[in-house]
Amino acid sequence: MKDPNLIEIELLKSEKAVVGIDEVGRGSLVGPVVACAFILNSSTNHIQVNDSKILTDKKRTYAFAQLISTRSTFTLGYATHKEIDEINILNATKLAMIRAVAKLKIKNACLLIDGNQKIGTELEEICVVKGDQKYKSIASASIIAKITRDFILKKVSQIYPYYNLENNKGYGTKQHIELIKKFGPSPFHRATFKIR
Repeated sequence: MKDPNLIEIELLKSEKAVVGIDEVGRGSLVGPVVACAFILNSSTNHIQVNDSKILTDKKRTYAFAQLISTRSTFTLGYATHKEIDEINILNATKLAMIRAVAKLKIKNACLLIDGNQKIGTELEEICVVKGDQKYKSIASASIIAKITRDFILKKVSQIYPYYNLENNKGYGTKQHIELIKKFGPSPFHRATFKIR
């Protein structure tokens, strides 16, 4: 990803804030879903970003450090594993995104949301499938959300080291599933997610 998408460029020329929205942890068996709302500005245009899933750990960490160093404005929203069990992962993902946007406390913005589901704010919302590979604002949000959630899983792994969460990030790898069957789920595992 070299330059902001044309839509982002046009929005930057307007008076509206350009806010990229993305989440991490939707398919995990453990912990919260984490969303980030990232406000794009001219100081971040030089930073090379992409979908956090595509970047190596080293490149992701470097991009995160650069984004933080520009004093970029972003907020985080969470939906806990218990909320995911109560309202399902789709609604929990939207809830996390809504919480992230609410913390920005802005009234004039366009939200560029990764995926095909609007989240129901009073702001303009544009959904973009694979937006984290097309828009700098969304890619930046994905990186910050990913780094944040990985940190949370690292802390959970220190409490419950039996599941190798620091490496599998809670996703349903063969080893992770075998460890759940051996030790049973931790209090942070999502009860409604089926293991196969």
